[in-house]
Amino acid sequence: MQWTDITDIAIELLEAHPDVDPLSVNFVDLRNWVMALQDFDDEPGRCGEKVLEAIQGAWIEELE
Repeated sequence: MQWTDITDIAIELLEAHPDVDPLSVNFVDLRNWVMALQDFDDEPGRCGEKVLEAIQGAWIEELE
C-alpha cells in the first residue's frame, strides 16, 4: 500500500485498532500507525496533513 491507498489504509487501521476512535488519534500517531502496517510500503516524506485527514475521514466512514 501507498499513501494514496486511502480506503485500504483505513480498513487496515480499523482491523489493527478496532477499539480506537479515529477522532482521538493525533496525526503523529496516525502517520506512525500507517507506516507500521504490514502491507504499507511508501516513503514517509510523501505524506502530508491532507493525506492524514483523508485517511482519518475514510477510517471514520469505515466505522459507520
